[in-house]
Amino acid sequence: MSAPSPRAARPLLRLGIVALIAALVVAGFLLLMIRGSFSYSLGVRSTMLGAMIIAAFTQGVGTVIFHTITQNRILTPSIIGFDSMYTLMQTLMVFFFGGTVISNTEGIPKLLAQTLLMVIFATLLYRWLFSGKFGSLYLLLLVGVVIGMAFSSLSVFLQRLLSPTEFDLLSVKLFGRISAVNPEYLPLAFGICALIGLVIWRRRHRLDVLLLGRDAATAVGVNHRRELTIMLMLIAVMVSFSTALVGPMTFFGFIVATLAYQVTGSHRHQYVLPMAFLLGIITLAGGQFILQNIFYAGGFLTVIIEFVGGILFLVLLLRKGTP
Repeated sequence: MSAPSPRAARPLLRLGIVALIAALVVAGFLLLMIRGSFSYSLGVRSTMLGAMIIAAFTQGVGTVIFHTITQNRILTPSIIGFDSMYTLMQTLMVFFFGGTVISNTEGIPKLLAQTLLMVIFATLLYRWLFSGKFGSLYLLLLVGVVIGMAFSSLSVFLQRLLSPTEFDLLSVKLFGRISAVNPEYLPLAFGICALIGLVIWRRRHRLDVLLLGRDAATAVGVNHRRELTIMLMLIAVMVSFSTALVGPMTFFGFIVATLAYQVTGSHRHQYVLPMAFLLGIITLAGGQFILQNIFYAGGFLTVIIEFVGGILFLVLLLRKGTP
């Protein structure tokens, strides 16, 4: 077996360095600055780390694949309306059944039901748009934006009709909640992520071809529409499950995907996908450790990520618009 060329070895070396950094960050997050009972703190931090791994995989990998099939690195999967639909579902539950329904219905059946509803929504949207006469990816994105705005407007209207107490209970569910994930969800989440990861890894070379566009992919024998539909469905499952598990994280995947392109120095998905996953773990575990132990503000990590991600999104958008 021949050794990899120096050009191919550079992304591999960078991936190895980032993997080492991720391992050190994870070890530091689990073992350093523990106050009180070691076993209790280790259990709590292990649950949080599990949620971080799920979020890093679903958001990071999902966003990279979405960029590949849309051939646009500004877009995020949330543009199809997943976050808005999740917000509307939570708002409707509180509006019709009261604020206590959120705590009374917690469990795996609710998690699976929310994920299933969002995946069904995505499936119907994809089938309708891709099977139509004018079906195209850009039409899908446009319809997703319109539906997302409609869901958001309806959610805001209903939230204004809630009592202050019900609105407070609802607000907790509408922000990312990595530190409050039920550990009973994690085995199921790891199983789903492992299955999806296996499917994506077996198709990593086809993703490289999809990056070239429809005509080039068709010319080399790849069924572009079938691969596009499969990838959109996998993205729907990943983003839906992540949103139902840890809450909306609109710009987190965008941040780690953008960093992964810069750090990897290669367009090949066998390097970019694991790099996005590892950078997601470093971002979440490192950020949570710093905020929790230095600034004593561990609950604000997702808020800061969304704020930084929004600024990065605007910067890249303005740079692309500059002639």
